[in-house]
Amino acid sequence: MRAAVVEEFGSPPRWTEVPDPVATGRHEAVVDVVAVGLHPRVRSQAAGSHYTSTDELPLIPGIDGVGRDAEGRLRYFVLRDTVHGSMAQRAVIDVRHSVLLPPGADPAQVAAVMNPAMSSWIALRQRVGLRAGQSVLVLGATGNAGAMAVRVARRLGAGRVIAVGRGAQRMAAADPRYDRRAG
Repeated sequence: MRAAVVEEFGSPPRWTEVPDPVATGRHEAVVDVVAVGLHPRVRSQAAGSHYTSTDELPLIPGIDGVGRDAEGRLRYFVLRDTVHGSMAQRAVIDVRHSVLLPPGADPAQVAAVMNPAMSSWIALRQRVGLRAGQSVLVLGATGNAGAMAVRVARRLGAGRVIAVGRGAQRMAAADPRYDRRAG
């Protein structure tokens, strides 16, 4: 199979031939990778600068993605820190760290938004314990993570979401309730 392989930190990955992954654990499965997210976490992993980096090379970057299992179902999956990441044609996943996607789900969209959405959800639900009706301030609301934070805050019942970002058009795209007169 082929994968994006980092052979030297500071150099871009190369699309090259690597051995096929093999599932060995009780809850493991090999999936055909359909889409992966290129998040800041993945870029820092590929650069060797993320705090979880072991400096082990070669490295296939990627921490999550959407894959098709042996039954043909799409699964969003998250990988543990490993040098065998998701930027490959196939990956070994722990099915306990995956979610079956509903029919018609867009794999590319799911791969792109899940990481920033989970970051926002964890921050709002686990770290600060947001309760319905509370106000939330989102700085950087025009970026991917910020735009997802606005949506997640609304879904979690925030009474008021104050979104701060650059540019009226980008603000309107990030927050449909954007009031140009307010900012």
